[in-house]
Amino acid sequence: MAAKSEIRPFRLFRVKSLTLRVLLFATLWYMIALVTMAVVISALYRQGAERSFNDLLRAQLYNVVNSVSVGDGESLSGSPALGDLRFSQPGTGWYWLVEPLGSFNAAPLASTSLGLTNLPVPSFEESPFDQNYERFYGMTDSFGNKLRIAETEVILDESGRAARFRVSGNLKVVEDEIGGFSNRLYAVLGMFGIGGLLVNAVTIVFGLKPLDRARRALERIRGGEAERIEGEFPREIEPLANEINALIDSNRRIVERARMQVGNLAHSLKTPIAVLLNEARVLEAPHGDVIKAQASSMQSQVGTYLNRARIAAQRESVLSRAEVEPVVERLVRVMRKLNPDKQFDVLFEGPGGAVAGQSPGHGLILAMESQDLEEILGNLIENAARHAESLINVTARPAPEGEVGSDPGRRSWLEIIVEDDGPGLDPDQIGEALKRGRRLDESKPGTGLGLSIVKEITSEYQGKLGLSRGVRGGLLARLILPALSRDVA
Repeated sequence: MAAKSEIRPFRLFRVKSLTLRVLLFATLWYMIALVTMAVVISALYRQGAERSFNDLLRAQLYNVVNSVSVGDGESLSGSPALGDLRFSQPGTGWYWLVEPLGSFNAAPLASTSLGLTNLPVPSFEESPFDQNYERFYGMTDSFGNKLRIAETEVILDESGRAARFRVSGNLKVVEDEIGGFSNRLYAVLGMFGIGGLLVNAVTIVFGLKPLDRARRALERIRGGEAERIEGEFPREIEPLANEINALIDSNRRIVERARMQVGNLAHSLKTPIAVLLNEARVLEAPHGDVIKAQASSMQSQVGTYLNRARIAAQRESVLSRAEVEPVVERLVRVMRKLNPDKQFDVLFEGPGGAVAGQSPGHGLILAMESQDLEEILGNLIENAARHAESLINVTARPAPEGEVGSDPGRRSWLEIIVEDDGPGLDPDQIGEALKRGRRLDESKPGTGLGLSIVKEITSEYQGKLGLSRGVRGGLLARLILPALSRDVA
């Protein structure tokens, strides 16, 4: 029962309406922002007011210092004129006091407002002097006034006679000023907050109207009244409408492609099934190996066609996406452990420039499944590490202007280059390397399927694979793959 009661308050945040949800969180953020602004501005104003008050006390302190000297008979003389009547009115909290120090046994001088009372002196440990030999501290006088006191010690003549000078001010002046400012600030921010919330609510309600139109368009499609989302939408929603239309077209192509794939699959299974049926009649020991081999062939064919059907279903869908950076970093991290004697350099280049070994942004996102990207890059990086002498470079960046795959209508493409400093391939060897099961270097481990798998998966995503000799003499594999548009990503 306790667990249920703890969960219930969070149901307030499970609002199904996007408009109400945005309004709720926007209002919360607006209130937090206004309260934070009020607190910060009040704190800054308090700091400024206290600093100005200290400056006023410092100015009055040195006015007293300049007005007092050692007179005849080794007594303190002087009549400071601070221009403030509060220094002459008792109990105001505005006092000045000059006290002789050491062997200087003169009578102290004090303002009329201090009367017969005295101001205690705190220890230097409690309130030390600063680098200007000044110190500021607070206390309460006998009238209950909270005081701020500025103090310094000055040598008055060449004989070394010194005195302690103190000037106090009533902190009620500062507190009243800060209180008045805070009240006005809260009133202004409150009115601004109410008006801002109303404008924010109206903006959100009208700003989300296009989503209602998109919802009604989807309902018409589901009801069979339309085949595509039609109409004009804002720039932020238009990619969503285009992707939904692309998904509808993709589903239509999937049905047609599925019929062809089923035919291909059935044709591929004819011979293995016939062999299985014939060999099953005998059931002798050698025939078991034949059955196993043919079953493996069937499994391979079924896996190939089903994988192609999956890729065809995901292509051009907004649900299919793969971030390049984490996939490359994960594969390179594994290959570094397996090949500690070789160097792997990674470069991600985006609209903001290139940064070695790290991503310049978050725009390198492909319109494909992460497992397919891992399959492609894993084969290329593993192949490069197998044949490299000491260095493998991996570069990912937006494709050059005008460079597209087999789908010229797509707006965005990414280029991924994997290069090594190995022996490389001649032009006549490149065609052989892309054939399934062909291995040009029998001295290295492998099955000869890697590059052909890369080519097949890349072709299914309407991309391009190019092999050439790199600047270091090794093999340079260049991929052009479909990217998600930035407004979708």
